[in-house]
Amino acid sequence: MVLLDVQDKIAVITIDDPDRRNALTLDISARLVDAVERCEQDEDVHAVVVTGAPPAFCAGADLTQLGAAKADGLRRIYAGFLAVANCTLPTIAAVNGAAVGAGLNLALACDVRVAGPKARFDARFLQLGIHPGGGMTWMLQRLVGPQTASAMTLLGRILGADEAVRTGLAYQTAEDPLAVARELARASAEAPRPLVRTIKRTMRATDVLDDHATAVEAELVPQVASIDSPEFAARLAAMKAKISNR
Repeated sequence: MVLLDVQDKIAVITIDDPDRRNALTLDISARLVDAVERCEQDEDVHAVVVTGAPPAFCAGADLTQLGAAKADGLRRIYAGFLAVANCTLPTIAAVNGAAVGAGLNLALACDVRVAGPKARFDARFLQLGIHPGGGMTWMLQRLVGPQTASAMTLLGRILGADEAVRTGLAYQTAEDPLAVARELARASAEAPRPLVRTIKRTMRATDVLDDHATAVEAELVPQVASIDSPEFAARLAAMKAKISNR
């Protein structure tokens, strides 16, 4: 089961299958895709938090289905976390427990990760005797660099919360990662939704650029558009009024 709860313009997507430690089945992945699509279509959603029902974040792909999967089946398992990776809204993983294999991919697919005291980031593919999939090697190396990525994928290194922050895999630790993730999402929730989506799109575009000047040009058109928006005019007027009343 995948739960979707929207409050204060923040959507919380929860994989809710604790008996199987929230393992990704074909059904769960399809439901993740559906939940992300609903967030994209809902104008009242400005940010998305992804988490798992305790005690785990996500224990990876269901091994029974994984063992029987060929290329098409693997793509269907990938579909859930790839929907998160492709989401046009800000995404935060509230990692409350183990994120293993495809569950690590789900955490990596988010823009930001908050690690709880029981968080464990475990590639696990090598130990299972299978090659990593779903773009894990690419996502992991971009976040932590080749050395830590190699330690995790080739040497079986498992990162706890503190080490995940130290290596750049997680943004911060928190006793209650879901609460902190919601707090982090508040700025996006309070901002105009089109602006939030445009900034995320621009960040993805500039991430692959090689020089500052090209980045300046990439930002110029959307910045001018935002300056011309009624939302900016209203916020500027409110700020001027606040300053004049001091």
